[in-house]
Amino acid sequence: MRMEQERNINEKYVIECNGISKTFYSGIDEFKVIDKIDLKVRENEFLVLFGPGQCGKTILLNIIAGLELPTDGMVLVNGKKIESPGPDRGVVYQTTALFPWLTTMGNVEYGLKVRGINKNERRKRAQYYINLVGLQGFEKVYPNKLSGGMKQRVGIARAYCIEPVVMLMDEPFGSLDAQTRYLMQKELGFIYEKERRTVIFITNNIEEALYLADRVVVLNNCPTSIKTEYIIDMPRPRDYIDPKFLRLRKEISSIKDRTL
Repeated sequence: MRMEQERNINEKYVIECNGISKTFYSGIDEFKVIDKIDLKVRENEFLVLFGPGQCGKTILLNIIAGLELPTDGMVLVNGKKIESPGPDRGVVYQTTALFPWLTTMGNVEYGLKVRGINKNERRKRAQYYINLVGLQGFEKVYPNKLSGGMKQRVGIARAYCIEPVVMLMDEPFGSLDAQTRYLMQKELGFIYEKERRTVIFITNNIEEALYLADRVVVLNNCPTSIKTEYIIDMPRPRDYIDPKFLRLRKEISSIKDRTL
């Protein structure tokens, strides 16, 4: 592990957050949530934003998604300023928000259907991602018949199916029980290795951050700013009881405690 490692100046950055700040105004009152964040994310990097609850992680992710506008600064994705949502960014939230009237296949192919992709092509692509997340055989099942973990698999497949440049994931496993969460972490690690994308993943779970990340960015409490970062150079799949894993967990835990 290397802390705040120097970067190669020729590396390609897919996401650039330049001086991002966000303040909410209510009458004469104002509430600053994000304070001057500068962040660059490399192509195909799995970056985890780690910080205390309610520190502003989701607001930052929404700004990158184009769902919120910053008060100051700008976000670039492949050099293009982000001011609205777009198909180059897939989003997965803790609450999957699947369409209850659509089957697994209908939910996964929905983004392609909206974009006017013909039925045969979108079914082929949707089936590939359904298989990838391990839901083959559940294509005709509606969300109310799926477990929490299966619903998240559908949400991940739906986001991947539009083949975005960037995957944005906001605590997607936060509402799952411990065993299902562990299984989903393993599945996501497999999917990431097979289907390389630039990923920003939010969590306040240290083990989850270390298991998944190429780099962990530790955030301060609200108004959030970057406290420090760690490069995670352990090979995948990772072992929760590996001495390196445990040492880094202890170090980040001590930093987290000092951010509260």
